[in-house]
Amino acid sequence: MKNYEYQSQLAPYISGLIRQKRADGYSYEFEAYMLERFDRFCIENGYDNGSLTRELVMAWAEQRPSESKNYRNQRVSFVRQLALYVISLNMEAYIPRAFESNEISVPHILSFDEVHEFYKAVDNFLPCQPNFRRFSLSYSVLFRLFYCCGLRLSEGCYLKRSTVNLENGCLSIYQSKGHKDRVVFMSGDMLQMCRNYDRLMQKLLPDRDWFFPGRDEFKPFSKTSIDKKFSELWNMTPYAGKVDKKPTVHSLRHTYVVTKMNDWMKEGKDFEAMMPYLSRYLGHASIDETQYYYHLVVFAFEIVRKHDSVAKRVIPEVVPHEE
Repeated sequence: MKNYEYQSQLAPYISGLIRQKRADGYSYEFEAYMLERFDRFCIENGYDNGSLTRELVMAWAEQRPSESKNYRNQRVSFVRQLALYVISLNMEAYIPRAFESNEISVPHILSFDEVHEFYKAVDNFLPCQPNFRRFSLSYSVLFRLFYCCGLRLSEGCYLKRSTVNLENGCLSIYQSKGHKDRVVFMSGDMLQMCRNYDRLMQKLLPDRDWFFPGRDEFKPFSKTSIDKKFSELWNMTPYAGKVDKKPTVHSLRHTYVVTKMNDWMKEGKDFEAMMPYLSRYLGHASIDETQYYYHLVVFAFEIVRKHDSVAKRVIPEVVPHEE
């Protein structure tokens, strides 16, 4: 087994990753060779500053004329592993999506204070036009459903009154991503909020079809309008312009997933036993899809590295190649 000498400022991390992989039983020979090429690439192309930046990773990810897409993806996957390792040490790194050509950016996970300030902005919002004052009621409930139930944007916008059971507190989600149906249960507080909202809306728009009617009361909110409203409300918080990546509506779903996982692990719950339930609750096709949210988040890595016994998604990660 050949031991390569790494010369860039990333050398300690590369060596650490290789030691960890080999300790887990992987020979990691070809990977070590490819990381030696990456090490030289950093030095020869002006990226030797000790950071795995987006600029560096995307430069490395460019497909060469002489290589196949699969080979390029393989090269990128080794740097992805390096990035995951670096983040597990509480350092910053840009993570490319595994075995795909398109880049992926790390979603912003809202802190407790950011969540608090966002909902303060939501609850204080009042439309200028009297005809649309009802929107203030809708926004307070809808934006909480994204966070408290982990709903996708389309799932929240397109809820029908008939699919919201205010007796037992469940939402019936039909034909969502992947043409999947599922039932989502609300907490007691969320259920009570929905009941109060529905009672008020019944006075304004009796027997409406949509739980959250839009400007046209016979149609739901559009995804675009809610996406824009989230941005507008976020800009009213003291955190606007102060985070690395501006959050979106989907950030509330990301935050729900990470918060739930962190709570489980801090409470010492059986993570392996709980993951399938969370995966089904979110409407994911597999547990891996649920875990992917978590492993992109910097502050979560210290906990997950110690407790993740499902698939060792940080170190090591084994994924079939994309053809």
